[in-house]
Amino acid sequence: MTSLRVRIGVLGIALLAGALAPGAAHAAAVSSPSSPSSSLPSSPTVEEQRLDRAVPQEILRRSGFDAVAPGFARALDGAHSYAQARRIAVRDGSALWRRAVDRAQGRGPVSGDLSRDDDRPLYWARLGMTRDVRAWEPGFGLSERQRAALLDVLERTSRGQTDIRYPGKGVRRILVTGFDPFTLDRDIRISNPSGASALALDGTVVQTAQGPARVETAVFPVRWDDFAQGTVERTLRPYLPKVDLFTTVSQGRVGRFDVERTNGAWRGGFPDNDNLSRTETVPVTDPASQPQWTTTTLPYAAIVAAPTGRFPVYDHTEVTEIPAGGTTAVVRADGPTPGSTARAGGGGDYLSNEIAYRATLLRDRLGLHDSLPGGHVHTPVLQFGAGNTTEVTDPEFVRNRVDIIDQVRAIVTVAADATLRK
Repeated sequence: MTSLRVRIGVLGIALLAGALAPGAAHAAAVSSPSSPSSSLPSSPTVEEQRLDRAVPQEILRRSGFDAVAPGFARALDGAHSYAQARRIAVRDGSALWRRAVDRAQGRGPVSGDLSRDDDRPLYWARLGMTRDVRAWEPGFGLSERQRAALLDVLERTSRGQTDIRYPGKGVRRILVTGFDPFTLDRDIRISNPSGASALALDGTVVQTAQGPARVETAVFPVRWDDFAQGTVERTLRPYLPKVDLFTTVSQGRVGRFDVERTNGAWRGGFPDNDNLSRTETVPVTDPASQPQWTTTTLPYAAIVAAPTGRFPVYDHTEVTEIPAGGTTAVVRADGPTPGSTARAGGGGDYLSNEIAYRATLLRDRLGLHDSLPGGHVHTPVLQFGAGNTTEVTDPEFVRNRVDIIDQVRAIVTVAADATLRK
């Protein structure tokens, strides 16, 4: 069989958020596909095509993650059945997530000279693995459904979505989510501090006035279609009834944190990581009962008042709406008016607004609005040092990311202190 790695060579600030339709079925979620028909390998996605550029390769090399995808490709080439390939995808996807978390939290040997807290090695290594799956041509034949299922399980395991584990009684439970880097065609060096925060906080314990609280995290893609297919709801639904606090996190505005008060049911069309646009009402199950707005239940007043770090934190109440009976969108500084139609939540009209909308809508549909604190926090934009337009890192870039991570941890702790008093 021709090696997968050889065949690969032949093949060739907007606001973040996103949440999916609560009950949407995902064709790739099957564990035992029924169709034996073979399929040709898929072409690399727009995201995967960026992988061969100099910056991603430098990030992988300088982090020691450059061997991840080649090792996965060799393992796939040794698989003799779909079931065996799926086990490899589960194993290697989970191992990638754990390796990135361990690196961020200072465990294990350090490979390369990139800062431990860097989220980019995880992002680019995952893309190498998904590209390998698209290019793979096993001798036993692989159906379209089977290939999609391998991609799905690889995405979920390498994002920590299947790794959420809480202890038994005596420890409160907090769930935090982050995002991949985005706007990579503007600057391919970009890191996302929300993803870096997820790696740094996963499995950690914060001390609150009511005792210890365990934080578990997951990371989501910056892709409209994944959200429409239900990735957010599928990940969060099993845990929201069991946690004491949740917050979705994304990168937002320069120089500030924002606790987003209101989330809107509108997609504004800004291109995602595959350069696809979607301008429409956020697609959810049971649209007949879909509200135009959802609201945070995070303790925003306590968060804003607390000394959590060097960046200012705001209670952000602005939205864009079409007033009831109107036809023109207007910006309102103090939230939506009754009967209005959403055109942007506090977090805008991109995937950060959408994950906030979907997560809080799921909270409400589960009957948890009055009992579960949850909402969205925007971090500052992660900036490079002055004058750095080419290097993949610099001291100011590292300092900014560390400070943002520390402040996310502090904000989560303040939120827990203010609400975990049952």
